[in-house]
Amino acid sequence: MKVLVTGTAGFIGSHLAQRLLARGDEVIGIDNINDYYDVRIKHARLERLKAQRGFTELRISLEDTAAIDAAFRDHAPQRVVNLAAQAGVRYSLVNPRAYIDSNLVGFMNILEGCRHHNVEHLVYASSSSVYGANTKMPFSVHDNVDHPVSLYAASKKANELMAHTYSHLFRLPTTGLRFFTVYGPWGRPDMALFLFTRAILTGKPIEVYNYGKCQRDFTYVDDIVEGVIRVLDRVPEPNPRWSGNHPDSATSLAPYRLYNIGNNNPVELERFIEIIEDALGKKAEKILLPLQPGDVPATYADIDDLTRDTGFKPATPLDVGIPKFIAWYREYYGQ
Repeated sequence: MKVLVTGTAGFIGSHLAQRLLARGDEVIGIDNINDYYDVRIKHARLERLKAQRGFTELRISLEDTAAIDAAFRDHAPQRVVNLAAQAGVRYSLVNPRAYIDSNLVGFMNILEGCRHHNVEHLVYASSSSVYGANTKMPFSVHDNVDHPVSLYAASKKANELMAHTYSHLFRLPTTGLRFFTVYGPWGRPDMALFLFTRAILTGKPIEVYNYGKCQRDFTYVDDIVEGVIRVLDRVPEPNPRWSGNHPDSATSLAPYRLYNIGNNNPVELERFIEIIEDALGKKAEKILLPLQPGDVPATYADIDDLTRDTGFKPATPLDVGIPKFIAWYREYYGQ
């Protein structure tokens, strides 16, 4: 297939593009290389992709309406995976407008491109952050998610609503994927695993929020990518059993679906740090802090729908995934 992937200089996007190219798909990659974090790792990810046959790079922003329309018109993708977004819960507290521009205006441009250029299926990244103030575990795509606790989460919830509108009005098949704390080689430098590894290796203390009692459903990047591909290849159909009397938020009378992609196994932050220490052979100096505004104490993915519909269940344990990240980190940074 010819697949347009946004965010190909990003962590998940670069891994996904690699997998699509490896199976023979053509990839049109969109990224604006913004400076939210060190652009050098973004360029390095792109260089790996540009070395492969079938990859086309477009250096544009999602909020550039004319450029996005031209990308759809000139390249005519059959399917689209939208992974580009302004990420980060904490950053949304200091630069909220970045989330409106990229995550709302930009996503509207992707929806319009899909609508007007006969795209067969749009898959887009949502987030476990949409569960917000929910406390019933595990988090289910069939639960109400009307109480986000960060603007980032609100923007991802808005993406799900916008996608449903296009699925309903224009019969555009859309699937939203709520990712749960993704980690692995070529990861984001603003994420905990990267920050902790760098600090421990350089002898600096790490900041541990909620006094180490946070629980996260850490998901290895290869599992995320496998889930994305399984879903991409499965165009959603309307749910004939959907009822407005008892509305199901994960399906619709329109060609629309939502799935969680998580490891289905929450781990306490203290244990997460222990595995990093074991892999590095070095102990961390910890600064224990309260829960940060916008963060939630726990995440836990119910993946029954994903497993039932795609036959796939993420299964990489932390004591396998973290050493893989650290091996990559040591090689990449020469440490």
